[in-house]
Amino acid sequence: MKTAPAVTSGLYTTWVSGCFFPLHEKLKKHTSVALHRQLEESQWWSIDRLQAAQLKKLREFLTQVQFHVPYYQQVFAESGFNPAELNSLADLTRLPFLTKAIIKKNTESIKSGIARNLARYNTGGSSGEPLVFFIGKTRTSHDIAAKWRATRWWGVDIGDPEIVIWGSPIELGAQDRMRNLRDRILRTKLLPAFEMSDHKVDEFLSEIRRMRPRMLFGYPSALSHIARHAGMRGVRMDDLGIQVAFVTSERLYDDQRQQISDTFGCPVANGYGGRDAGFIAHECPDGGMHISAEDIVVEIIDAQGNPLPPGKSGEVVVTHMATHDFPFVRYRTGDMAILDDKSCACGRGLPLIREVQGRSTDFIVAQDGTVMHGLALIYILRDLPQIEGFKIVQESLDCMHVYLVCRTDLDKQLQQHIERSFKTRLGQAVNVLIEQVTHIPAEKSGKFRYVVSKVVSR
Repeated sequence: MKTAPAVTSGLYTTWVSGCFFPLHEKLKKHTSVALHRQLEESQWWSIDRLQAAQLKKLREFLTQVQFHVPYYQQVFAESGFNPAELNSLADLTRLPFLTKAIIKKNTESIKSGIARNLARYNTGGSSGEPLVFFIGKTRTSHDIAAKWRATRWWGVDIGDPEIVIWGSPIELGAQDRMRNLRDRILRTKLLPAFEMSDHKVDEFLSEIRRMRPRMLFGYPSALSHIARHAGMRGVRMDDLGIQVAFVTSERLYDDQRQQISDTFGCPVANGYGGRDAGFIAHECPDGGMHISAEDIVVEIIDAQGNPLPPGKSGEVVVTHMATHDFPFVRYRTGDMAILDDKSCACGRGLPLIREVQGRSTDFIVAQDGTVMHGLALIYILRDLPQIEGFKIVQESLDCMHVYLVCRTDLDKQLQQHIERSFKTRLGQAVNVLIEQVTHIPAEKSGKFRYVVSKVVSR
């Protein structure tokens, strides 16, 4: 059995990860510290032992769901499903899929009857189908523990200096005094990814050089853009002691990985997951994309919903076994991926995803040349109750095409609101073409079936 790289952090980081953060989690009533200790051990279990543990946990999870969740009480009854009779992970296929449309229609009945203190979340809507759902402290604790374990794979830890390039309103809108204090103690600096003007990126480069972080975290498109800008400015960034750049939320392309690695002088660690589906998988230093199998069961299905074996590309379906309060059982993510049946050279028994192929959200460019993340426009549309789905295509610097699937006919007031909001970000002279459609049009290449905010070169 191989061991993970030693975490060579200083005394301050040791205090943060060993004292401050555990106290922080205890005050928030999270069990992430104890869970993390368990995960550090179970990652080295054999595949057979992990699968046996998965099956036992899945049976217990579905039994609790059956007792306390109205929606699944009905689903189990209609399908004749009894969790006690679950004899293999393949038996999950006896249950129907959970989709965004089903969650929207049954949000209240999917909540557990014994759930308390649920937090309301939104997906970013990068699939064109925004979603409102709820998360309890158990799910949060498990995701934190899984992410913490993956962070330590790379020889860094909570408390090491970190720059985060992010754009979610949840994080950006929650930077109150207490959170700012917490981030200072954790040595985490949040930089907004929405605005990527030359001036802003110059400031980002200066802040990164000033802080000299041990790790970076952000969208691959954002980090690669910053890296390219550093090259154009002739600013050296590979002498700062950065140990790793963690990327997530989008597909990581080979050229982005190379650009980030070359510029910052560090490896790039790809992560896969989402607010809805959870912390699904993360890359280790030996290149394996390991599934968080202690909490998550991953299936790959074809267009007809049939299970696919490793090596075949299909849609990712996730069952998150720590979602007792608001269960995600056979949840269709809309992402495309390939499972791998090989073992990783690192020695971990955690199963592998060979390749994540699906959704991609890129940059858009305003008329004045300001580069911003595609989510800057997605967030305008995702919370509008009249909209079921959408797709944004930037045809040129002067033209933006917006496809909308609406619950009712598109009224003039809503159309004007969208136009004004887009023009505020893109420029008043931009032509915003809004078209109501019955379904989201596919990409011409056929590679992606979901929203893509296309990049337009300057």
